[in-house]
Amino acid sequence: MAEVQEISPGHGDLEWETPLFRTALAQYEQALPHANVEDLVAERLRYPERSLVVSIPIKLDSGKYAVFPGYRVQHSTVLGPTKGGVRYDTEVSLGECAALAMWMTWKCSLLRLPYGGAKGGVRCSPHELSQSELRRITRRFTADLAPFIGPDQDIPAPDMATNEQTMAWMMDTYSMQVGHAVPEIVTGKPIALGGSLFRHEATGAGVVMVVARACDRSGWTLAGQRCVVQGFGNVGGVAAGELDEQGARVVAVSDLSGGDHDEGGLDVAMLRRYAEEHGSLEGLETGVERITNEALLELECVLLVLAPR
Repeated sequence: MAEVQEISPGHGDLEWETPLFRTALAQYEQALPHANVEDLVAERLRYPERSLVVSIPIKLDSGKYAVFPGYRVQHSTVLGPTKGGVRYDTEVSLGECAALAMWMTWKCSLLRLPYGGAKGGVRCSPHELSQSELRRITRRFTADLAPFIGPDQDIPAPDMATNEQTMAWMMDTYSMQVGHAVPEIVTGKPIALGGSLFRHEATGAGVVMVVARACDRSGWTLAGQRCVVQGFGNVGGVAAGELDEQGARVVAVSDLSGGDHDEGGLDVAMLRRYAEEHGSLEGLETGVERITNEALLELECVLLVLAPR
């Protein structure tokens, strides 16, 4: 009889009502009086059009079996197919995905893009899973979602702890399901598979673009400003690099393993090379002060970038 590994937490959260979803809903209620929205439409937009919960059984490298909960929430298809990221994290829940899907709808609408909002993910600890285990999770998750996603229905994208490789697996799995190559099923895929240039850097670079604009409006100069970055992944690592290139003084960065602090400014390019090669900053000997994530938040700075997960 196959040995089954228990995964905690389980599948008990089949409701949207989580603190994050209530926050999104409260923001929506605050905005409604300022928008010319009919009552029926306003009521409809309070809730997602579709919420999916799937069980993802895979065989782990150890030979044991595990079942992970997966989610996909499609908030609104009024403007077009839904669009939104897929995240892997221990805190992923139906309510979190519902809140993020709602926010995606607002973002697409404000930018006048012909998409609605969606979000999804798998509740797992990606840093504790091997590449082959992540591949099996991704392929099974995509196969289960296949009837409900597509270029004209719902288009996944990278998010927390997912990347170009994840999107390549999703594209390949979906394409096998329908019998022909469908590169447009996901965004954020590798350039070789039809991905967009600068897609990987876009979010982190966007953070710095907003910061630079805020400095201009405040009469400040970004160059020379003391900056602290919590998180050194797809967003934080890129943001730290962009800040460094624009002359800001990045005095501290951190990831799950802890952080590095140097009042004279860190060698951000070297830190990024190490993190890309080893998956985190853990084990790096730089001769600078090692600090905890808690200590990083207490450092004096002009700019604090929070990208912790």
